[in-house]
Amino acid sequence: MTFLEINDLKVHFPIRGGIFNRKIDSIRAVDGISFQIEAGQTYGIVGESGSGKTTTGRAIIGLNQITSGQIIFQGIDLADKKNKKIDFRKDIQMIFQDPYSSLNPKKRVLDIVAEPLRNYEKLTKKEEIYRVAELLEKVGLSEESIYKYPHQFSGGQRQRIGIARAIALKPKLIIADEPVSALDVSVQAQVLNFMRDIQEELNLTYLFISHDLGIVKHMSDRIGIMYKGRYVEEGSTDDIFTNPQHIYTKRLVAAIPDINPKNRAKQKTFREEVQKEYEQAYHDYFDEEGLAYDLRRQSETHLVALPERVN
Repeated sequence: MTFLEINDLKVHFPIRGGIFNRKIDSIRAVDGISFQIEAGQTYGIVGESGSGKTTTGRAIIGLNQITSGQIIFQGIDLADKKNKKIDFRKDIQMIFQDPYSSLNPKKRVLDIVAEPLRNYEKLTKKEEIYRVAELLEKVGLSEESIYKYPHQFSGGQRQRIGIARAIALKPKLIIADEPVSALDVSVQAQVLNFMRDIQEELNLTYLFISHDLGIVKHMSDRIGIMYKGRYVEEGSTDDIFTNPQHIYTKRLVAAIPDINPKNRAKQKTFREEVQKEYEQAYHDYFDEEGLAYDLRRQSETHLVALPERVN
């Protein structure tokens, strides 16, 4: 059984206007995407701002109402109204983009990390302090951190507090929405490596959302590329990086800097080729509304939204 299966997910937001504030149109933030995640995997979703990647994550966890589609988590369709009474929040948690704004600045770390425990478990004060101290130790923070406030920590440390809160209930799936984009580059690698260690230790499954394809490459087993609410390409990490097919994916790959001086000339040539292809064949990849064509299978693991060419 697939751990998480998304089938034709759509999230449309109404646009209202006129005297009676009626619906006159809709924003198709997510417009029919499908993917699967196996237990223990990291699945990455990559796209620019406004592509619908964050809306997808928020829809899965229930923060955005879906328009249609299926969200099948461990065999149960969370989008089915018959299953609305099932509380899955203990099994699915989220790590947010900004580690400062996602933490209440007026609360101590003890109260922040203990919040999910208070909602789901009946602990004595002593047990609660012990559990929070244990969680903080797991994410590399000292026991003394319990009585401090978010502003007393660095960005990387604040994100570790957010991770401690996310893993407090021993979830099965964590949705990480741009978890390192607000951090310095020097800190990003530390947090990413730490997330991988935690994943292995706790047997977690990640849905990793980012605009940075290079970061997603470091984390993911499979990757979906989103453009204006739809997928343009999906495949294994190796498929995406060694054999990108869609021009949008190629541009993302070409934009990743290569720190090896020996590869700079090759990378420059690749960028020039991609830009030339983009300018010459834009309408071969996108329809008149700027949306991608339906995905077609290129191989067992690789799907691409390429049009059928007419001779």
